[in-house]
Order: sequence, then structure tokens, then C-alpha cells
Amino acid sequence: MARAPRLPREVPWTWALAGGICGLVLAFVLFAPARWLAGAVARASAGQVLLDDARGTVWDGSAQLVLTGGAGSTDSAALPGRVHWTLAPRWDGVLARLRADCCMASPLGVRARARWGGVDVDVADSVSQWPASVAAGLGTPWNTLQFDGELRLSTQGLSVEWVEGRPVVSGRAELLALRIASRLSTLRPMGSYRITLQGGPQATLRLETLDGSLQLTGSGQWVGSRLRFRGEATAAPEREAALANLLNIIGRRSGARSIISIG
Repeated sequence: MARAPRLPREVPWTWALAGGICGLVLAFVLFAPARWLAGAVARASAGQVLLDDARGTVWDGSAQLVLTGGAGSTDSAALPGRVHWTLAPRWDGVLARLRADCCMASPLGVRARARWGGVDVDVADSVSQWPASVAAGLGTPWNTLQFDGELRLSTQGLSVEWVEGRPVVSGRAELLALRIASRLSTLRPMGSYRITLQGGPQATLRLETLDGSLQLTGSGQWVGSRLRFRGEATAAPEREAALANLLNIIGRRSGARSIISIG
């Protein structure tokens, strides 16, 4: 009676080991802890944006968003509630959905796509509201100004493409700063303002006053990767004394005006 051929014992063990390694790698990727993403965000922002008390995974998690002045700074401010995210890999990038308990009625969709020589980021149309006070966590000059009020952000067809480190913006973003007050003035509120980012061959930034005793105007544009902005601040004649400290801080005084210059 003929014997059945014997299979090499090492074959099943080789496949089992390979399968085990693949399973570990898959689990490693799928269940990577959220604190890894928190670490990446901290490094990318030079410590100015922190995801504190991160829970869940890199792909589906939440944390408390904290803004700081960066390395060596003692300034920090936390957004009320938690920020939630989901990340879905795509063959050419990643699709993210973000939601903040305090400030967003529905999740915000963001898609990042890698391409040769740069990255494209598309932001879904959205409206959200944020407390102006959280900006104080970013350190100078925000910790001195300590603004209070409501920030209402809306986006329309907004996308940013980085080409050799230079941002190319399409679409529009609008920030309404409503009923703004500051620690440097007893006048509450000082006014309401609109900041508009308009994309195009050369993206522009515009600041205008909607109402109030503190009048702000200005415009700017990106030159390469840097923003160049010029504006001015003035006070209504009957409010000059109440706004004098603020005008001295936010720009260079020239008579009754304070000249604002960035870049």
C-alpha cells in the first residue's frame, strides 16, 4: 500500500507567520491611537495647535483643541467642548470630516490630495461660529488685546493649492467679527467687522467696518508665500479717549490714525 506524500512542515508555518504579520500590521494601522495624530499636529504647528486629551484612533477620534503661543510661551486657551474627526484614506490623499461641539452645526468636509510637487486642499461650503476669546491663547499680540465677541466663518468653493511652497487660492472665505470688545478699552462693544479672502491669480484680503466706534479698513495680497497687508484704524471723535490704548497697540500712531502693516 503506497504512502501518501508528506508535505513539508515549514510551509503551513510560513503562511501562518506571514498571515499573522499582515494581521498585526493591519491592526497597527487601523487602530493607531489618536495621540499619534495629536503629536503630528503639534509638530506641524510648532506647538501652537494642540489636541489635548486625545481619544479614539487616528481615523476616528476626538480631543480638546488648545491654542498656545508655541515653545516657551505660557499662553493657552481651550475651545469649549471637544473636536471630533474621521479620516478616510483615498488613493491620492485623504478625506476628513471635522466637527466642533461648540461651533459647528454639521461636520465640515475637507479633502487633501497629493500631487507632483505639492498638495491640493478642498474645503466644503460651510458656516461656523467661534468665540473670539480663544485667540488670546496664541500669545503676542492676542494675549494683550484679549478680544471678546463672536467670529462667524463661511466658505464658498474654497480650495488651496501649494505650488513650490506658494499658496494658490480659489473660492472665497468670509469672517464676520461681531460685537468685538477688548481688555484695552472700556468701550463694549467697539464694533463689528468683515474680513474677506478672495481667491484668484493673486489672492486678496480685505478688512472693512460694518458698524461701531472703532473704524478699521485695509487690504492685502499674497506675494509668494507671504501676506502683505496695509490698513488703518481710527476712532469716532467722541470715543478717542476710550480707544487710545488700543490704537497705540494695534499699529503705528500717525496723528489720530493707527497704521497697520503686515509683511
